[in-house]
Amino acid sequence: MLTIKDIAKIAKVSPATVSRVINNSGYVKMETRTIVEETIRENGYVPNVLARNLSKNETNTIGVVVPDINNPFFGEVIKGITMKAEKSNLNILLCDTNEREENERRSLKMLKGQKLKGIIITPTSDANEFNAEYLKFMESIGIPIVLIDRDVKHSKFDGVFIDNIAGTFEGMQALIQNGHRRIAIIAGPKTSKPGRDRLRGYKQALEAYQIPLDENLIFYGDFRLESGYEITKKIFSMSPLPTAIFSSNNMMTLGCIKYLNETGKKIGEDISLLGFDEIEMLNILNIKISVIDRPTFAMGEVAITLLMEKLESSKNTDNIQRTILMPKLILRGSEKLKGLS
Repeated sequence: MLTIKDIAKIAKVSPATVSRVINNSGYVKMETRTIVEETIRENGYVPNVLARNLSKNETNTIGVVVPDINNPFFGEVIKGITMKAEKSNLNILLCDTNEREENERRSLKMLKGQKLKGIIITPTSDANEFNAEYLKFMESIGIPIVLIDRDVKHSKFDGVFIDNIAGTFEGMQALIQNGHRRIAIIAGPKTSKPGRDRLRGYKQALEAYQIPLDENLIFYGDFRLESGYEITKKIFSMSPLPTAIFSSNNMMTLGCIKYLNETGKKIGEDISLLGFDEIEMLNILNIKISVIDRPTFAMGEVAITLLMEKLESSKNTDNIQRTILMPKLILRGSEKLKGLS
């Protein structure tokens, strides 16, 4: 069985340095920390102290890492996680990365020192190799990982996701069947698999209905309200104006609506609008927006169920479970446009 001294010898550092990395205590240069963590992961070393803490379940806590706590989607997901966690006497330690990769890295390092039972995370990006490797490292030392909504490239983590391609295709089909041919898309970031998949669904629908793809109608946002606002402003500077906008998430849809309200544009008269994700606030205000709705609460429930199953199966990471849920198209009339058929 490997010891701290063995890891130190392989990594060419002192045992004290390995101990500081494992316990997340004291200063260690980033380069050295990375070398030690890679050595631990590659050699399958499980620190005895961490193993004892996990077996005792001292904190009975799981970490939940989300990219935007202000987004109602993640609020519902967290509710799904929390309600099921309470029934199992589990505590939640919540981290908000604010869609910033460096915040995610800082959160993961903090969580590593908290003796957690496991982590549920929505990664900020699937292109960040360092953070992906850090997640693999955490799982290698006995902290199971479950992804929710967003994937990590080349990973073997359990997770719960949405069929974004099928959902977008169905929504685009509704727009096309209502006579739209020039449909602008406020897409998500290229580093996000949901963003790429929704763009893919958009393109597949155009191809299926033999509508030529116009790259000028594709705009990349960042899943934030501000980007939805600014992109909608750009769309309305186009000539000819698209007849419809497909917005790839709820926050960008809110940004789009904010611009339309500020400029006196009317949905259904000046332009049609379809959004990905339900926005309950708009329903309360009697603003009828057609949406592709995701089972957000269920996603949280499935995620924590997967995590608990991993814990109960003695962290058998060979049996990977990846659940795909289907979204639902809800049409409320904003997909239509006066004078268009």
